[in-house]
Parts: sequence; C-alpha cells; structure tokens
Amino acid sequence: MPEARIDKWMWAVRIFKTRTIAAEACKKGRVSINGGAAKAARMVKPGDVVQVRKPPITYSFKVLQAIEKRISAKLVPEVMENVTPPDQYELLELSRISGFVDRAKGTGRPTKKDRRMLDDFETPQVSADDDFDFEFDF
Repeated sequence: MPEARIDKWMWAVRIFKTRTIAAEACKKGRVSINGGAAKAARMVKPGDVVQVRKPPITYSFKVLQAIEKRISAKLVPEVMENVTPPDQYELLELSRISGFVDRAKGTGRPTKKDRRMLDDFETPQVSADDDFDFEFDF
C-alpha cells in the first residue's frame, strides 16, 4: 500500500502553500491523523482522516491517494475528500461577521476602513429627514 509523509501530502494537495509551513503546523501540534498527533515525518495511507487546525476552525480531510508530488488544483478531488463538518464552517462565518469588532491580538492598529466600520457600528446614524412620531413644543 503506498504511503506518503504527512507534510509532503498536505503540500501536494494544496492544504498549505509550502512544505515548510506544513511541517511547522505539524511541529506546533495543529495536525492530527485519525485523532492522534502527527509529526511531519508521519506516514499517511489511503483511508486515513487528517485534521488540520487553522483557527478558528478544524478542517478534516480523507486521504484517497498517498502522493508526494504537487498536483494541479483540478486533480485534488481525486486525491482527497473534504469531510469537514458543516458546524465548523458556521464557526468560520461567525468569526467573519464579528471579526472587525473583536480584533485578534497582534494584528496591529485598525486600518482606515476598519476604523470607519467600527465608528458606523458604534454610533447610530440619524438624519434630519427622519420622521418622528411626536411634536416638539417651542
């Protein structure tokens, strides 16, 4: 049965942009195979389920073929199957919605666009054209 190193496989199927980043993720404990922690040299074989934690969500992929050479994006579905549960994608969407209010530590100062979005969120927009239900006595 063919086997491949986990760092090479993740790079080959385009989960990570470089093999170095894939190996670093393994070193930091963000990658697991069938529920167990995986080092960069760990071998994967068809049928294994690889979990990759990219905060805020954990992606799950089923290995269909063990390869070590990078392939085109069109061929990726033949090599792996995305089995990430839908609730993980809901977490991703929630973090996108609330992202500009709750800035992650270390992301630096807000950009001009972020600042405007924060200001619009914090202060309600009231215009002179608003119709009020009550009369002012002058």
